[in-house]
Amino acid sequence: MAEMPSRQPDKFRQEITRLKERLLTLAGMAEEAIHRAVQAFLRRDRELARRVIHGDKEINDLEEAIDGDCVRLIALYQPVAADLRQIMAADHIIAELERIGDLAVNIAEEAMLLEPPPGRDFHPQMARLAELVLTMVRRSLTAYVEQNPALAREVCRADAEVDELYRHLTQEVLREMVADEVISFGEAQISVARHLERVGDHATNIAEQVVYAAEGESIRHRCQG
Repeated sequence: MAEMPSRQPDKFRQEITRLKERLLTLAGMAEEAIHRAVQAFLRRDRELARRVIHGDKEINDLEEAIDGDCVRLIALYQPVAADLRQIMAADHIIAELERIGDLAVNIAEEAMLLEPPPGRDFHPQMARLAELVLTMVRRSLTAYVEQNPALAREVCRADAEVDELYRHLTQEVLREMVADEVISFGEAQISVARHLERVGDHATNIAEQVVYAAEGESIRHRCQG
């Protein structure tokens, strides 16, 4: 098995540090995008929604650049064991972050379609669902920074609560739609709840990569155990 060139260990470590710094920059952008998208939706703020939509290109561009860095590092240094896992995990995580950015755009687009304030009241658990999901994202990224597999597993377990709340909210909104015949507003809430539930899934995927990078164990499909 090929080994990393011994003449350039310092350079490699510098490259890994830079890779992590760029990943955290992307993480901050994705986290801010989903936070702003939720606020735009709950406040019916179209200008904020527009900013989320317009900011997505920057997220996509940085994700592509970091992906290129990962490929280059593997080709140039041929890392093995823990070093290789770190790079592979980073490459997976940036893809999850890019998808979170896409979901932020989807939520912002729903905000653009809402009637101006004040409008009808949102389901009382919509803000709670958003709070739980954003907490999962933040904690998954903290687990990555700290290389904390125990915290990562806590993120995985939190996904069950998000899934249950999503199901409960969706069922209640569907009943309201039948009773009040207010179809478009109910559809918007269900759509945003579904996007938030998927953000939780991506946070779980990030947490799984943290465990893989730290311990060399794949816990995909059994992260909640």
